[in-house]
Amino acid sequence: MRENLMIKDFPEDERPRERFIRNGPESLSNHELIAILLRTGTKDESVLQLANRLLTSFEGLRMLKDATLDEITAIKGIGRAKAIQILAAIEIGRRIANLNYHDRYVIRSPEDGANYVMNDMRFLTQEHFVCLYLNTKNQVLHKKTVFIGSLNASIVHPREVFKEALKRSAAAVICLHNHPSGVRLQGVSFQRFS
Repeated sequence: MRENLMIKDFPEDERPRERFIRNGPESLSNHELIAILLRTGTKDESVLQLANRLLTSFEGLRMLKDATLDEITAIKGIGRAKAIQILAAIEIGRRIANLNYHDRYVIRSPEDGANYVMNDMRFLTQEHFVCLYLNTKNQVLHKKTVFIGSLNASIVHPREVFKEALKRSAAAVICLHNHPSGVRLQGVSFQRFS
């Protein structure tokens, strides 16, 4: 790391945000990712130097993940706002790591699919075209309203259905739509991708 250089003094293609955009987050070091969260340094040191000092103070991410607000704000150059940003990012990472995929709703039949969306869709006044995106165990990964139509019609392009399926790495899609004139819900199709 270059000493006594502020982030504006770095060539643009060496700055963390620009490298993040160009090469993705995995291309950045831990202190560069922390620097993005901190956003700014102090008048005497760049955000990269501040981030590096923060990590050094906690001997890396392992100890930083358990740091308190007071411990982080004890580091010169890091106030409450910066400390809260760091702690919020750590908490988001912790929550993602603790997500329990075993509690996901499983679709075993067309009725299961209808039951999953019935309460949300039964009293809608327009036709809604909804897709359920499933993993290989038929667990619901995501539910998305792909199109909202009129009182009695819903037109959707397959591109919109498959775009979300690819984004979610879905193994199957269930497409459903309601009938605003009644409480009936139709499961249109169940498509497993190979």
